[in-house]
Amino acid sequence: MWTEKLLYGILRVLTPLGPRYLTPSFTQRVYLLWIFRNFETLPVKVLTRRQLKRIDAMCGQHGFISLLEPNSLMDAPVLGTLEQRPPVGVETLPRRPVRSVSESVSLFAADRQRS
Repeated sequence: MWTEKLLYGILRVLTPLGPRYLTPSFTQRVYLLWIFRNFETLPVKVLTRRQLKRIDAMCGQHGFISLLEPNSLMDAPVLGTLEQRPPVGVETLPRRPVRSVSESVSLFAADRQRS
């Protein structure tokens, strides 16, 4: 299995548009085997800056292939799967207007005098 991955392996990248596949060179496959040595799937967040730069360079150099193409690598072993999930939008909670301490105290005192 390792020899098949080393000779013919591809990298799967999960994107918001669906899975994309990359055919790395031999030395890049060795590097990817090292990255994915303990896990089949890794999120982008766990990769180092250097690893991200190298994978980005691979994507720019080779481009993605589709498994639907006639000469695609349908039976090629997958070296690993890289998850590139879209960033989760952070909900902003409604904030109360910021008041100074003196304004808050005066409002409290006015409420206290009314009662």
